[in-house]
Amino acid sequence: MRVLVVEDQPDLANSVARVLRREGMAVDVAYDGGSALDRATVVEYDVVVLDRDLPVVHGDDVCRALINRGTLTRVLMLTASGTLAERVEGLSLGADDYLPKPFAYAELVARIRAVSRRSRPAAPPVLVHGDLRLDPAQRTATRAGGRLSLSPKEFAVLEYLLSCGSRVVSAEELLDRVWDEAADPFTTTVKATMNRLRAKLGDPPVIETVPRAGYRI
Repeated sequence: MRVLVVEDQPDLANSVARVLRREGMAVDVAYDGGSALDRATVVEYDVVVLDRDLPVVHGDDVCRALINRGTLTRVLMLTASGTLAERVEGLSLGADDYLPKPFAYAELVARIRAVSRRSRPAAPPVLVHGDLRLDPAQRTATRAGGRLSLSPKEFAVLEYLLSCGSRVVSAEELLDRVWDEAADPFTTTVKATMNRLRAKLGDPPVIETVPRAGYRI
């Protein structure tokens, strides 16, 4: 999942980003509304976590702009005010959900996952292929009943491939959906992660390389 966190308090923004990355999400951060709109022009995010009271461009205007573009991006709005009137106003702007500050990180993660499911067909709660089982909510993966010790990126790559069924996924698509903007598109990071993942999955092979096209389960 690709997420943009838009929050003008750097400590809070970076803390949220760290939590979401531990959950296997690819996270970019913007500290004002103008930067958020610039990033959203380049990347189609699954979810934008958007503070309302932003400098440069107000959060309300950022929300309107995202909605007017007609993208599948979902907006989870944050605010220091948790009054009913504020929540109603935020949702009326087109936001998909609304979370008052302060909030528990566990609830934020759950809400992000919930709103992201609205932009695509619902996936089963546990992804299964043969003797391979992956539970995104519990962050666990097993094969033939044995627990797989996967890094966050390995888990995210496997989750994305399983969610795509038998569709071929290019290295560029994996880089865009699983890594954040800090990733160098000219590195071999996808290939290296794929090699480590395959080694941990063992035999018989689960991931097929399609020459000049990408990978598929």
